[in-house]
Amino acid sequence: MRFVVAALFAFFITATLADDLEDGISAYDRKDYATALAKFRSAAQQGVADAQYNLGVMYEKGRGVAQDYKEAVSWYLLAAKQGLEKAQYNLALKYEKGQGVAQDYKEAVLWYQLAAQQGFAEAQNNLALMFEDGKGVAQDYKEAVLWYQLAAQQGYADAQYNLGVMYDQGQGVAQDYKEAVRWYQLAAKQGSANAQYNLGLMYNKGQGVLQDYTRAHMWFNIAAIAGDKASVKGRDLTARKMTAQQIEQAQRMARECMASNFTKCD
Repeated sequence: MRFVVAALFAFFITATLADDLEDGISAYDRKDYATALAKFRSAAQQGVADAQYNLGVMYEKGRGVAQDYKEAVSWYLLAAKQGLEKAQYNLALKYEKGQGVAQDYKEAVLWYQLAAQQGFAEAQNNLALMFEDGKGVAQDYKEAVLWYQLAAQQGYADAQYNLGVMYDQGQGVAQDYKEAVRWYQLAAKQGSANAQYNLGLMYNKGQGVLQDYTRAHMWFNIAAIAGDKASVKGRDLTARKMTAQQIEQAQRMARECMASNFTKCD
C-alpha cells in the first residue's frame, strides 16, 4: 500500500510539473512573460530540463526579467548536464562568445560535441566551424567536413553552404566544383544569400556548371534583394556581358524563382 501511495504521489508531481511546463510555453507564446517565468521556474527548480532551458532563454533574451547572461548560463548548465542537446548547444554558444562566462573555446567545443553527437544540426555545423578555424581544437579540415556533412544531410542551410565552400576550395576534400554547386544549390533554395552569391559566381565562371550569365545574374539578383552588397556588384558586372534580352530573361527568372519559394529556379 505504501508503494502504491508513493507511486501515485510521484505521478501527481510529475503531471503537475508537465502542466507547469506546458502552461509556461503557452504563456510565452502569447507573450505573457510573467506567467511563463513563474511556470518555468516552478518546473525548473524541480529538475525539469526543458523548463531549465526555457528559463535560460528568458534570461538570455530579457523576457519578463532583466537580461542576465550569467543567470541564463546557470540554467542552461543544469539542463545541459541532463543531456538536453539544445541546452548544450546554447551553453556552447555562451562559452564561444564569452557571454555570462569567460570565453573558453575548449569548453565550447566540449558542449558542441555533446549536442552534435545527439544529431543536433546547429551544433554539428558550429563544431565543424571550430575544427575549420582551429578554435578550441587543432585545425582539421577533414573533421570539419565530416560534421558539415552530417548537418548538411539534415537540410541545415548554413552547413550546406559551408560544405559547398569546402568542396569549392578543396579543403578537407578533393576540390570538386560540381559537388560545391550541388550544396550551394540546396542552401540557395533555402534562402541563403551567401550560397546564392557563390552560385552566381559558379555560373559566371563556368565552374561545376556550364557558363551561364543569365543564371549567374538571376542568383546575384536574388541575393542582392536580400541585401548582399557583393551580389549587387556581381549582378551589375555580369550585366555588362549580357544583351538587353538576356537581362530581361534573368530578371524574369529571378521573380519566378522567388515567387515559387525557390522551387522553380532552373
